Amino acid sequence: MSDRVEDFINSNAGKKILGALGISTPTELSRDSASANYFSGSLLLGASENAQLTSSIEAVLGQSNGNIVSAPAELLNTPKSDSDVLGDARYDALVFDGSGFKDATELVQAYRFFNGAIRKLNRNGRVVILGRPHRQTDSAEAAASQRALEGLSRSLGKEVGGKGATAQLITVEQGAEANLSSALRFVLSPRSAFVSGQVIRVENAKATADSNWEKPLENKVALVTGASRGIGQAIAETLARQGATVLGIDVPPMEAELNSVMAAINGKALVADITAADAPAKISETLKEMGGVDLVVHNAGVTRDKTIANMNEQWWQMTLDINLAAAQRINRALLETGALNDGGSIVGVSSMNGIGGQRGQTNYAASKAGVIGYVDTMSQDPALKAKGITVNAVAPGFIETAMTAAIPFFTRMVGRRLNSLSQGGQPVDVAETIAFFGYPESRGVNGNIVRVCGQNWLGA
Repeated sequence: MSDRVEDFINSNAGKKILGALGISTPTELSRDSASANYFSGSLLLGASENAQLTSSIEAVLGQSNGNIVSAPAELLNTPKSDSDVLGDARYDALVFDGSGFKDATELVQAYRFFNGAIRKLNRNGRVVILGRPHRQTDSAEAAASQRALEGLSRSLGKEVGGKGATAQLITVEQGAEANLSSALRFVLSPRSAFVSGQVIRVENAKATADSNWEKPLENKVALVTGASRGIGQAIAETLARQGATVLGIDVPPMEAELNSVMAAINGKALVADITAADAPAKISETLKEMGGVDLVVHNAGVTRDKTIANMNEQWWQMTLDINLAAAQRINRALLETGALNDGGSIVGVSSMNGIGGQRGQTNYAASKAGVIGYVDTMSQDPALKAKGITVNAVAPGFIETAMTAAIPFFTRMVGRRLNSLSQGGQPVDVAETIAFFGYPESRGVNGNIVRVCGQNWLGA
Protein backbone atom coordinates (compact mmCIF):
# COMPACT_ATOMS: atom_id res chain seq x y z
CA MET A 1 0.00 0.00 0.00
CA SER A 2 1.41 3.37 -0.95
CA ASP A 3 0.41 7.03 -1.37
CA ARG A 4 0.84 9.57 -4.12
CA VAL A 5 3.73 11.40 -2.48
CA GLU A 6 5.64 8.16 -1.96
CA ASP A 7 4.87 7.12 -5.56
CA PHE A 8 6.31 10.41 -6.79
CA ILE A 9 9.43 10.03 -4.64
CA ASN A 10 10.03 6.61 -6.19
CA SER A 11 9.38 7.80 -9.75
CA ASN A 12 12.22 8.72 -12.10
CA ALA A 13 11.37 12.41 -11.79
CA GLY A 14 11.24 12.20 -7.99
CA LYS A 15 14.56 10.37 -7.83
CA LYS A 16 16.20 13.05 -9.96
CA ILE A 17 14.91 15.86 -7.76
CA LEU A 18 15.93 14.14 -4.54
CA GLY A 19 19.27 13.19 -6.06
CA ALA A 20 19.94 16.83 -6.84
CA LEU A 21 19.24 17.55 -3.16
CA GLY A 22 21.63 14.81 -2.08
CA ILE A 23 18.84 12.54 -0.85
CA SER A 24 18.91 8.91 -1.97
CA THR A 25 15.78 6.92 -2.78
CA PRO A 26 15.37 3.29 -1.77
CA THR A 27 16.13 0.46 -4.16
CA GLU A 28 13.03 -1.41 -5.29
CA LEU A 29 13.19 -4.86 -3.75
CA SER A 30 13.00 -7.96 -5.91
CA ARG A 31 10.41 -10.30 -4.41
CA ASP A 32 9.48 -13.86 -5.27
CA SER A 33 7.45 -14.21 -8.45
CA ALA A 34 6.67 -17.92 -8.19
CA SER A 35 10.11 -18.79 -9.53
CA ALA A 36 10.90 -22.46 -9.96
CA ASN A 37 14.25 -22.17 -8.18
CA TYR A 38 15.44 -20.30 -5.13
CA PHE A 39 18.58 -18.78 -6.69
CA SER A 40 19.70 -18.26 -10.27
CA GLY A 41 22.41 -15.62 -10.14
CA SER A 42 26.17 -15.68 -9.65
CA LEU A 43 27.48 -16.57 -6.19
CA LEU A 44 30.96 -16.25 -4.66
CA LEU A 45 31.68 -18.84 -1.96
CA GLY A 46 34.50 -18.39 0.54
CA ALA A 47 35.53 -20.28 3.66
CA SER A 48 37.79 -19.91 6.66
CA GLU A 49 40.60 -22.32 7.34
CA ASN A 50 39.27 -25.57 8.81
CA ALA A 51 35.72 -24.61 7.83
CA GLN A 52 33.27 -27.34 8.76
CA LEU A 53 30.15 -26.49 6.74
CA THR A 54 31.47 -25.99 3.23
CA SER A 55 30.49 -29.40 1.87
CA SER A 56 26.95 -28.98 3.25
CA ILE A 57 26.75 -25.50 1.74
CA GLU A 58 27.93 -26.78 -1.63
CA ALA A 59 25.33 -29.56 -1.54
CA VAL A 60 22.55 -27.00 -1.08
CA LEU A 61 23.94 -24.63 -3.70
CA GLY A 62 24.19 -27.54 -6.12
CA GLN A 63 20.40 -27.65 -6.18
CA SER A 64 20.17 -24.05 -7.39
CA ASN A 65 20.31 -22.66 -10.91
CA GLY A 66 23.12 -20.34 -9.89
CA ASN A 67 26.68 -20.02 -11.10
CA ILE A 68 28.73 -20.95 -8.03
CA VAL A 69 32.30 -19.62 -7.93
CA SER A 70 34.82 -20.57 -5.25
CA ALA A 71 36.81 -17.63 -3.93
CA PRO A 72 40.46 -17.70 -5.05
CA ALA A 73 42.87 -18.64 -2.27
CA GLU A 74 44.69 -15.33 -2.76
CA LEU A 75 41.57 -13.44 -1.65
CA LEU A 76 41.73 -15.00 1.83
CA ASN A 77 45.42 -15.56 2.28
CA THR A 78 46.95 -12.28 1.16
CA PRO A 79 45.81 -8.67 1.65
CA LYS A 80 45.20 -7.83 -2.00
CA SER A 81 42.59 -5.48 -3.45
CA ASP A 82 39.50 -6.70 -5.26
CA SER A 83 40.84 -5.56 -8.63
CA ASP A 84 43.89 -7.77 -8.15
CA VAL A 85 41.94 -10.96 -7.56
CA LEU A 86 38.32 -10.77 -8.73
CA GLY A 87 38.71 -8.57 -11.77
CA ASP A 88 35.46 -7.35 -13.31
CA ALA A 89 33.25 -10.13 -11.91
CA ARG A 90 29.91 -9.24 -10.32
CA TYR A 91 27.92 -11.37 -7.88
CA ASP A 92 24.32 -11.70 -6.71
CA ALA A 93 25.37 -13.39 -3.49
CA LEU A 94 28.42 -13.62 -1.24
CA VAL A 95 28.50 -16.65 1.05
CA PHE A 96 31.21 -17.16 3.65
CA ASP A 97 31.70 -20.22 5.86
CA GLY A 98 33.22 -18.97 9.11
CA SER A 99 32.63 -22.15 11.08
CA GLY A 100 36.36 -22.86 11.37
CA PHE A 101 37.27 -19.74 13.37
CA LYS A 102 38.71 -20.54 16.80
CA ASP A 103 40.77 -17.43 17.50
CA ALA A 104 40.14 -13.72 17.01
CA THR A 105 43.22 -13.29 14.84
CA GLU A 106 41.74 -15.71 12.28
CA LEU A 107 38.83 -13.35 11.59
CA VAL A 108 41.08 -11.46 9.21
CA GLN A 109 40.12 -14.08 6.62
CA ALA A 110 36.52 -12.82 6.77
CA TYR A 111 37.80 -9.27 6.46
CA ARG A 112 39.81 -10.14 3.35
CA PHE A 113 36.89 -11.94 1.72
CA PHE A 114 34.41 -9.11 2.18
CA ASN A 115 36.95 -6.34 1.68
CA GLY A 116 37.74 -7.81 -1.71
CA ALA A 117 34.20 -8.82 -2.72
CA ILE A 118 31.66 -6.42 -1.21
CA ARG A 119 31.98 -3.88 -4.04
CA LYS A 120 31.16 -6.69 -6.45
CA LEU A 121 27.71 -7.28 -4.94
CA ASN A 122 24.81 -6.46 -7.24
CA ARG A 123 21.60 -4.69 -6.28
CA ASN A 124 19.16 -6.92 -4.39
CA GLY A 125 22.16 -9.09 -3.55
CA ARG A 126 22.55 -11.46 -0.62
CA VAL A 127 25.31 -11.74 1.97
CA VAL A 128 25.23 -14.92 4.05
CA ILE A 129 27.70 -15.90 6.77
CA LEU A 130 27.61 -19.35 8.35
CA GLY A 131 29.04 -20.35 11.70
CA ARG A 132 28.52 -22.38 14.85
CA PRO A 133 26.47 -21.40 17.95
CA HIS A 134 29.01 -19.63 20.13
CA ARG A 135 27.71 -21.23 23.33
CA GLN A 136 28.44 -24.69 21.95
CA THR A 137 32.11 -24.17 21.15
CA ASP A 138 34.95 -25.78 23.09
CA SER A 139 36.74 -22.65 24.31
CA ALA A 140 36.10 -19.04 25.24
CA GLU A 141 38.32 -17.95 22.35
CA ALA A 142 36.29 -19.98 19.84
CA ALA A 143 33.05 -18.65 21.33
CA ALA A 144 34.29 -15.09 20.91
CA SER A 145 35.24 -15.74 17.28
CA GLN A 146 31.88 -17.26 16.43
CA ARG A 147 29.93 -14.54 18.24
CA ALA A 148 31.97 -11.96 16.33
CA LEU A 149 30.28 -13.16 13.14
CA GLU A 150 26.98 -11.76 14.39
CA GLY A 151 28.38 -8.25 14.70
CA LEU A 152 29.98 -8.62 11.28
CA SER A 153 26.77 -9.77 9.59
CA ARG A 154 24.59 -7.09 11.15
CA SER A 155 27.07 -4.35 10.19
CA LEU A 156 27.33 -5.67 6.65
CA GLY A 157 23.54 -5.49 6.41
CA LYS A 158 23.71 -1.79 7.18
CA GLU A 159 26.46 -1.25 4.63
CA VAL A 160 24.74 -3.00 1.70
CA GLY A 161 21.13 -2.03 2.47
CA GLY A 162 21.26 0.95 0.14
CA LYS A 163 21.51 -1.52 -2.73
CA GLY A 164 18.40 -3.35 -1.57
CA ALA A 165 20.78 -6.10 -0.46
CA THR A 166 20.55 -8.07 2.78
CA ALA A 167 22.93 -9.85 5.15
CA GLN A 168 22.24 -12.76 7.52
CA LEU A 169 24.07 -15.16 9.82
CA ILE A 170 23.08 -18.82 9.98
CA THR A 171 24.41 -20.80 12.94
CA VAL A 172 24.39 -24.58 12.63
CA GLU A 173 24.68 -26.92 15.59
CA GLN A 174 27.17 -29.76 15.45
CA GLY A 175 25.38 -32.63 13.72
CA ALA A 176 22.67 -30.40 12.21
CA GLU A 177 24.38 -30.00 8.83
CA ALA A 178 21.63 -32.02 7.11
CA ASN A 179 19.11 -29.42 8.34
CA LEU A 180 20.84 -26.43 6.74
CA SER A 181 19.05 -26.44 3.40
CA SER A 182 15.81 -24.69 4.34
CA ALA A 183 17.45 -21.68 5.98
CA LEU A 184 20.10 -21.22 3.31
CA ARG A 185 17.60 -21.48 0.46
CA PHE A 186 15.29 -18.97 2.14
CA VAL A 187 17.87 -16.26 2.84
CA LEU A 188 19.33 -16.51 -0.67
CA SER A 189 15.91 -16.27 -2.30
CA PRO A 190 13.74 -13.23 -3.11
CA ARG A 191 11.32 -14.50 -0.44
CA SER A 192 13.57 -12.93 2.21
CA ALA A 193 13.56 -9.49 0.55
CA PHE A 194 12.70 -7.52 3.72
CA VAL A 195 14.61 -9.73 6.17
CA SER A 196 18.09 -8.45 6.99
CA GLY A 197 20.55 -8.42 9.88
CA GLN A 198 19.06 -11.60 11.33
CA VAL A 199 20.54 -14.68 12.97
CA ILE A 200 18.80 -17.92 12.05
CA ARG A 201 19.65 -20.85 14.27
CA VAL A 202 19.58 -24.39 12.88
CA GLU A 203 19.45 -27.21 15.39
CA ASN A 204 19.47 -31.00 15.21
CA ALA A 205 16.27 -32.52 13.91
CA LYS A 206 15.11 -35.37 11.74
CA ALA A 207 16.29 -34.55 8.22
CA THR A 208 13.63 -34.20 5.53
CA ALA A 209 14.14 -34.13 1.78
CA ASP A 210 13.85 -30.69 0.21
CA SER A 211 10.36 -29.86 -1.00
CA ASN A 212 9.45 -28.42 -4.36
CA TRP A 213 10.41 -24.73 -4.26
CA GLU A 214 7.21 -23.60 -5.99
CA LYS A 215 4.88 -25.67 -3.79
CA PRO A 216 6.72 -26.46 -0.54
CA LEU A 217 3.44 -26.66 1.39
CA GLU A 218 1.62 -28.94 -1.02
CA ASN A 219 -0.86 -31.27 0.72
CA LYS A 220 -0.46 -29.34 3.98
CA VAL A 221 -3.23 -27.76 6.05
CA ALA A 222 -2.68 -24.32 7.55
CA LEU A 223 -4.62 -22.36 10.17
CA VAL A 224 -4.48 -18.55 10.01
CA THR A 225 -6.26 -16.40 12.58
CA GLY A 226 -7.24 -12.86 11.65
CA ALA A 227 -7.20 -13.90 7.99
CA SER A 228 -9.67 -11.47 6.43
CA ARG A 229 -7.40 -8.52 5.63
CA GLY A 230 -3.93 -6.96 5.88
CA ILE A 231 -1.10 -9.22 6.93
CA GLY A 232 -3.48 -12.07 7.73
CA GLN A 233 -4.87 -12.03 4.20
CA ALA A 234 -1.35 -11.99 2.75
CA ILE A 235 -0.40 -14.95 4.94
CA ALA A 236 -3.41 -16.95 3.78
CA GLU A 237 -2.79 -16.11 0.11
CA THR A 238 0.92 -16.93 0.32
CA LEU A 239 0.39 -20.27 2.05
CA ALA A 240 -2.24 -21.19 -0.52
CA ARG A 241 0.04 -20.16 -3.39
CA GLN A 242 2.67 -22.47 -1.96
CA GLY A 243 0.25 -25.39 -1.91
CA ALA A 244 -1.49 -25.33 1.47
CA THR A 245 -5.20 -25.67 2.17
CA VAL A 246 -6.01 -22.77 4.50
CA LEU A 247 -8.55 -22.57 7.30
CA GLY A 248 -9.01 -18.85 7.90
CA ILE A 249 -10.56 -17.51 11.08
CA ASP A 250 -11.97 -14.11 11.90
CA VAL A 251 -14.65 -12.48 14.03
CA PRO A 252 -18.33 -12.15 12.94
CA PRO A 253 -18.05 -8.49 11.80
CA MET A 254 -15.41 -9.61 9.27
CA GLU A 255 -17.42 -12.57 7.93
CA ALA A 256 -18.00 -11.16 4.43
CA GLU A 257 -14.34 -10.25 3.93
CA LEU A 258 -13.20 -13.60 5.33
CA ASN A 259 -15.50 -15.55 3.02
CA SER A 260 -14.24 -13.56 0.04
CA VAL A 261 -10.57 -14.20 0.85
CA MET A 262 -11.09 -17.91 1.47
CA ALA A 263 -13.17 -18.33 -1.71
CA ALA A 264 -10.39 -16.76 -3.77
CA ILE A 265 -7.80 -19.27 -2.50
CA ASN A 266 -10.09 -22.32 -2.23
CA GLY A 267 -9.73 -22.22 1.53
CA LYS A 268 -12.25 -22.77 4.31
CA ALA A 269 -13.67 -19.98 6.47
CA LEU A 270 -14.51 -20.32 10.16
CA VAL A 271 -16.22 -17.38 11.84
CA ALA A 272 -15.20 -17.33 15.49
CA ASP A 273 -14.02 -15.06 18.28
CA ILE A 274 -10.76 -16.70 19.33
CA THR A 275 -11.20 -15.43 22.88
CA ALA A 276 -14.53 -17.25 23.31
CA ALA A 277 -14.55 -20.19 25.70
CA ASP A 278 -15.65 -22.62 23.00
CA ALA A 279 -13.26 -21.39 20.30
CA PRO A 280 -10.35 -23.81 20.93
CA ALA A 281 -12.65 -26.86 20.76
CA LYS A 282 -14.45 -25.56 17.68
CA ILE A 283 -11.15 -24.90 15.88
CA SER A 284 -9.74 -28.32 16.83
CA GLU A 285 -12.86 -30.14 15.64
CA THR A 286 -12.82 -28.33 12.30
CA LEU A 287 -9.15 -29.07 11.73
CA LYS A 288 -9.52 -32.74 12.61
CA GLU A 289 -12.25 -32.96 9.96
CA MET A 290 -9.66 -31.58 7.51
CA GLY A 291 -7.12 -34.27 8.44
CA GLY A 292 -5.33 -32.25 11.08
CA VAL A 293 -3.24 -29.10 10.78
CA ASP A 294 0.42 -28.79 9.76
CA LEU A 295 1.00 -25.04 10.18
CA VAL A 296 -0.66 -22.91 12.86
CA VAL A 297 -0.30 -19.14 12.44
CA HIS A 298 -1.45 -16.94 15.30
CA ASN A 299 -1.85 -13.67 13.44
CA ALA A 300 -4.97 -12.17 15.05
CA GLY A 301 -4.17 -9.13 17.14
CA VAL A 302 -5.38 -5.73 18.28
CA THR A 303 -3.94 -2.46 19.52
CA ARG A 304 -5.58 -0.34 22.19
CA ASP A 305 -3.09 2.47 22.68
CA LYS A 306 -2.88 4.72 25.72
CA THR A 307 -0.16 5.53 28.20
CA ILE A 308 -0.51 3.18 31.14
CA ALA A 309 -1.69 6.01 33.39
CA ASN A 310 -4.64 6.63 31.05
CA MET A 311 -5.36 3.04 30.03
CA ASN A 312 -8.37 1.27 31.50
CA GLU A 313 -8.08 -2.33 32.63
CA GLN A 314 -10.49 -3.56 29.97
CA TRP A 315 -8.15 -2.42 27.19
CA TRP A 316 -5.22 -4.09 28.92
CA GLN A 317 -7.05 -7.38 29.34
CA MET A 318 -8.51 -7.35 25.82
CA THR A 319 -5.09 -6.84 24.22
CA LEU A 320 -3.35 -9.52 26.28
CA ASP A 321 -6.19 -11.99 25.73
CA ILE A 322 -6.40 -11.61 21.94
CA ASN A 323 -2.69 -11.21 21.24
CA LEU A 324 -1.33 -13.84 23.62
CA ALA A 325 -3.61 -15.86 25.89
CA ALA A 326 -6.06 -16.98 23.17
CA ALA A 327 -3.23 -18.38 21.06
CA GLN A 328 -1.97 -20.35 24.04
CA ARG A 329 -5.42 -21.83 24.68
CA ILE A 330 -5.77 -22.80 21.02
CA ASN A 331 -2.34 -24.47 21.00
CA ARG A 332 -3.20 -26.40 24.13
CA ALA A 333 -6.40 -27.70 22.57
CA LEU A 334 -4.69 -28.64 19.29
CA LEU A 335 -2.04 -30.60 21.14
CA GLU A 336 -4.42 -32.29 23.56
CA THR A 337 -6.81 -33.40 20.81
CA GLY A 338 -4.07 -34.45 18.39
CA ALA A 339 -5.29 -31.94 15.80
CA LEU A 340 -1.73 -30.67 15.27
CA ASN A 341 0.03 -33.23 13.12
CA ASP A 342 3.50 -34.58 13.86
CA GLY A 343 6.10 -32.57 11.97
CA GLY A 344 3.88 -29.50 12.25
CA SER A 345 4.72 -25.87 12.99
CA ILE A 346 3.39 -23.21 15.32
CA VAL A 347 4.16 -19.62 14.38
CA GLY A 348 3.43 -16.60 16.53
CA VAL A 349 3.34 -13.02 15.31
CA SER A 350 5.32 -10.77 17.66
CA SER A 351 6.41 -7.22 16.84
CA MET A 352 9.43 -4.93 16.92
CA ASN A 353 7.57 -3.07 19.66
CA GLY A 354 7.58 -6.25 21.71
CA ILE A 355 11.39 -6.14 21.50
CA GLY A 356 12.09 -2.43 21.86
CA GLY A 357 8.90 -1.19 23.55
CA GLN A 358 6.81 1.80 22.49
CA ARG A 359 5.29 4.72 24.34
CA GLY A 360 1.56 4.27 24.70
CA GLN A 361 1.71 0.56 23.92
CA THR A 362 2.48 -1.08 27.24
CA ASN A 363 -0.33 -3.60 26.71
CA TYR A 364 0.59 -4.36 23.09
CA ALA A 365 4.34 -4.53 23.76
CA ALA A 366 3.78 -6.80 26.76
CA SER A 367 1.66 -9.16 24.68
CA LYS A 368 4.17 -9.30 21.84
CA ALA A 369 7.12 -9.80 24.21
CA GLY A 370 5.06 -12.58 25.74
CA VAL A 371 4.91 -14.26 22.34
CA ILE A 372 8.72 -14.37 22.33
CA GLY A 373 8.90 -15.88 25.81
CA TYR A 374 6.32 -18.47 24.86
CA VAL A 375 8.28 -19.44 21.74
CA ASP A 376 11.56 -19.65 23.67
CA THR A 377 10.08 -22.18 26.08
CA MET A 378 7.66 -24.15 23.92
CA SER A 379 10.26 -24.71 21.20
CA GLN A 380 12.39 -26.67 23.67
CA ASP A 381 9.55 -28.85 24.99
CA PRO A 382 10.80 -32.47 24.75
CA ALA A 383 7.34 -33.79 23.85
CA LEU A 384 7.05 -31.40 20.89
CA LYS A 385 10.59 -32.11 19.75
CA ALA A 386 9.85 -35.84 19.79
CA LYS A 387 6.99 -35.19 17.37
CA GLY A 388 9.07 -32.91 15.14
CA ILE A 389 6.89 -29.90 15.97
CA THR A 390 8.63 -26.51 15.75
CA VAL A 391 7.67 -23.23 17.40
CA ASN A 392 8.91 -19.92 15.97
CA ALA A 393 7.80 -16.32 15.58
CA VAL A 394 8.11 -13.35 13.26
CA ALA A 395 8.52 -9.80 14.54
CA PRO A 396 7.36 -7.35 11.85
CA GLY A 397 8.62 -3.80 11.70
CA PHE A 398 7.08 -1.07 9.53
CA ILE A 399 4.79 -2.96 7.14
CA GLU A 400 2.58 -1.13 4.63
CA THR A 401 -1.00 -1.84 5.76
CA ALA A 402 -4.22 0.09 6.29
CA MET A 403 -3.04 0.68 9.87
CA THR A 404 0.25 2.31 8.83
CA ALA A 405 -1.53 4.27 6.07
CA ALA A 406 -3.49 6.04 8.82
CA ILE A 407 -0.28 7.28 10.48
CA PRO A 408 0.39 11.00 9.89
CA PHE A 409 2.33 11.57 6.66
CA PHE A 410 5.69 12.75 8.02
CA THR A 411 5.69 10.13 10.78
CA ARG A 412 4.98 7.53 8.12
CA MET A 413 7.83 8.78 5.92
CA VAL A 414 10.29 8.59 8.81
CA GLY A 415 9.03 5.15 9.87
CA ARG A 416 9.60 3.79 6.39
CA ARG A 417 13.21 4.89 6.35
CA LEU A 418 14.37 3.85 9.81
CA ASN A 419 15.88 0.64 8.55
CA SER A 420 18.77 -0.48 6.39
CA LEU A 421 16.58 -0.85 3.28
CA SER A 422 15.07 2.65 3.73
CA GLN A 423 11.49 1.58 3.03
CA GLY A 424 8.45 -0.10 4.49
CA GLY A 425 7.89 -3.79 4.01
CA GLN A 426 4.91 -5.47 2.38
CA PRO A 427 2.50 -7.91 4.05
CA VAL A 428 3.83 -10.62 1.77
CA ASP A 429 7.28 -10.23 3.39
CA VAL A 430 5.84 -11.35 6.72
CA ALA A 431 3.90 -14.11 4.99
CA GLU A 432 6.94 -15.53 3.21
CA THR A 433 8.89 -15.80 6.46
CA ILE A 434 5.99 -17.59 8.14
CA ALA A 435 5.75 -19.99 5.20
CA PHE A 436 9.48 -20.72 5.55
CA PHE A 437 8.91 -21.86 9.14
CA GLY A 438 6.31 -24.29 7.84
CA TYR A 439 8.40 -25.94 5.12
CA PRO A 440 8.78 -29.67 5.81
CA GLU A 441 12.58 -29.32 5.68
CA SER A 442 12.51 -26.55 8.34
CA ARG A 443 12.35 -28.98 11.28
CA GLY A 444 15.79 -27.78 12.35
CA VAL A 445 14.60 -24.15 12.41
CA ASN A 446 13.13 -24.02 15.89
CA GLY A 447 12.87 -21.36 18.59
CA ASN A 448 13.73 -18.51 16.20
CA ILE A 449 12.37 -14.96 16.35
CA VAL A 450 12.99 -13.54 12.88
CA ARG A 451 12.49 -9.80 12.53
CA VAL A 452 10.85 -8.82 9.25
CA CYS A 453 11.82 -5.19 9.47
CA GLY A 454 14.45 -4.39 6.86
CA GLN A 455 16.93 -4.34 9.77
CA ASN A 456 15.20 -1.70 11.87
CA TRP A 457 17.68 0.77 13.37
CA LEU A 458 15.81 1.17 16.66
CA GLY A 459 14.79 -1.37 19.29
CA ALA A 460 16.76 -4.25 17.77
